[in-house]
Amino acid sequence: MEQIILGAVQGIIEWLPVSSEGILVLIKINILNSSQPLPEIIKQVLFLHLGTFFAALVYFRKDVINLSRSVLNFNKASKETKSLLFFLIISTIISGILGGLFLKLLEDTPINLETMGKIISGAIGVLLIITGSLQLKTKNSGKRKIKDLKTIDGVVLGIVQGLASFPGLSRSGTTVSALLFKKFDKKTALKLSFLMSLPVVLAGNIILNGKDFTISTGNGLALFSSFIFGLATIHLLLKLAQKINFGIFVIGFGVLTILFILV
Repeated sequence: MEQIILGAVQGIIEWLPVSSEGILVLIKINILNSSQPLPEIIKQVLFLHLGTFFAALVYFRKDVINLSRSVLNFNKASKETKSLLFFLIISTIISGILGGLFLKLLEDTPINLETMGKIISGAIGVLLIITGSLQLKTKNSGKRKIKDLKTIDGVVLGIVQGLASFPGLSRSGTTVSALLFKKFDKKTALKLSFLMSLPVVLAGNIILNGKDFTISTGNGLALFSSFIFGLATIHLLLKLAQKINFGIFVIGFGVLTILFILV
């Protein structure tokens, strides 16, 4: 039951601008009274991200198939597919390097990175509220789409996603915020943020959990729960973003971020 609950929480909050890693660690320690060492809890939390990885993979299967085909037959790929592929490669490499450095820093330094992560999250929350407020005042929001992706976008978003390695800092919140500031439209910002999570989550699990991976009933239930709830909520979130004023949507994200760090 604990595994099902943890998987459900991961599936629901992965797409929101709060740190799913931070929330799951707090649940394990304070509610489930786990006696596991913190590194082991973090590895389990990373494993739960595989559920939402598969949820995003299924939801964006057409994009993933197109990207896979473009790798095998690059010359015949469309301009939009090539732009997306380059964006994901550049952002993944940069965020992977930064993420590795931050994890090393977390192991070797006495600096309280969790506190630093919350400070950055608070700043992100404020920026989201400002962004949403500006969108409420203007009739025209960002208009950039996937075909408008440039190399600099991959670099910037790679850095932003890499910064989300800080404990307490939301990956989705930071990447969506950055994409909105770079004038991408709301649907594209959410889509790119979710697609960016795929290679990073997969690589992180291979590197950190690959050697110790074991199949058990508990792991299977956690993974299935995370997948089902993740698939349901990613669809709901994208539909909600299309139906309501996105300024209100973004302000809500910002408020959630600030409330999270105050809890």
